[in-house]
Amino acid sequence: MSEPEKIAVLDFLDQQGGFSSLEFAQSKGFDHNTVVGVLKSLSSLEVLTLEQAEETRWEPTAEGKTYIETHSPEYQVFEAIPAEGILQSELMKKIPAAKVGLGHGMKSKWYKTEKAGADTKITRAVESIVDQAKEDLLAVVENKASPQILKELQRRKLVEKIIVKFYHVKKGDKFTKTPTKLATELTREMLLSGSWEQLQFKNYNLNAEGIIPPSGALHPLMKVRTQFREILLEMGFEEMPTNQWVESSFWNFDSLFQPQQHPARDAHDTFFLRDPATTLSIPEDYMARVKEVHERGGYESTGYQYDWKESEARKNLLRTHTTAVSSRMLYKLAQEGFKPCKYFSIDRVFRNESLDATHLAEFHQIEGLICDKNLNLGNLIAVLKTFFEKIGMPHLRFKPAYNPYTEPSMEVFGYHNGLKKWVEIGNSGIFRPEMLLPMGLPPGTSVIAWGLSLERPTMILYRVNNIRELFGHNINLSFVKENPLCRLEKFSA
Repeated sequence: MSEPEKIAVLDFLDQQGGFSSLEFAQSKGFDHNTVVGVLKSLSSLEVLTLEQAEETRWEPTAEGKTYIETHSPEYQVFEAIPAEGILQSELMKKIPAAKVGLGHGMKSKWYKTEKAGADTKITRAVESIVDQAKEDLLAVVENKASPQILKELQRRKLVEKIIVKFYHVKKGDKFTKTPTKLATELTREMLLSGSWEQLQFKNYNLNAEGIIPPSGALHPLMKVRTQFREILLEMGFEEMPTNQWVESSFWNFDSLFQPQQHPARDAHDTFFLRDPATTLSIPEDYMARVKEVHERGGYESTGYQYDWKESEARKNLLRTHTTAVSSRMLYKLAQEGFKPCKYFSIDRVFRNESLDATHLAEFHQIEGLICDKNLNLGNLIAVLKTFFEKIGMPHLRFKPAYNPYTEPSMEVFGYHNGLKKWVEIGNSGIFRPEMLLPMGLPPGTSVIAWGLSLERPTMILYRVNNIRELFGHNINLSFVKENPLCRLEKFSA
């Protein structure tokens, strides 16, 4: 507590019985914030009482304060015009705010203009002027400006309205000019010496909020990911291992019956690795069956009828989808012995895309699949309705689509109540026999699958319009710390 301000407050309160903290600070030349600190400290001792209040005031802006210290632009222009006049081009060089000054001066009919070749000559139209803008600003400082003056100065952005908070101060129940400082802690030394018996202790404020300790914060993507993961686990799905971001072209493309001349396999769509450029571990017998179905077909398919190259299949890349993981898991299932299964994954994938408000070179993909006998499109639609209903989008539409490794394929659209429109929310389909049978899965095996990005629903839930504000190096850390919990039921229909 500042001692000079404390003494002044107690003396003044003893004489007046009450006062405004703002008027007191101004009359004594004290900083108002310092006075408020002293008042709150004395209030805790019940020496005085405080009642918060506020008032609206007009104050000059930074530009207005400059004009008070010097002069307004129109006055500066007038003073810069000699008796014989001056060219406008020279005036502009001489006075930085000449354009503003000329406008207001011409409005007040202080200057005259005439053509001077390609330039304009400016001369005085009156003998002398009063810097009315400066006079009006001084009236604002003295709280004497009329509404008309305030309106004009506000239009010129020379004044602004501010709200000033202060306190009405009155004597408290325990008012004294010599208050005793209360002890705030009971120490070991006090207990040993017995000095605590002679001390007065400050009352504990059990309603005071504690200081929030520094801590980490979950990213919105991770919050939404947790919700999706819990939903899929509740539906009986098993999570697939997705910790291998580097994948071979074989598992990422070829095993999915995606031809080697497909545009998605070009360098402008995929990040290929320079070192190590190729993989050494591909099951030889399985690779031979994949090669056969690509080149000549099989399983009632004609294939793609082209020369399949092992060198292309061995190229390493950053996986473009988590379906590469699904392919590995289905192959593993075929080798260990078929049994019905339900798998899901949520992890990062990479695409060589142009960056904009809705696209990044890396994002998170959610994927689910069910492997069983004789599954059909009706089963897929039923699972999709169950899944999306759990995330708050029960109204779905389906549109036929094309994927190299699913047939039939469907785009999934959901009606979002918050956005009041239909939005594309995912892709789906039934894995082709040309993909499943070379793995060694028995005939009649069907796999229904679907996928969607994690970023899109997160952007909708957290009202984010630009994906770069959600994920990447431009993200605001305060957004991560202060964003709310993710509770998908809040967004249900």
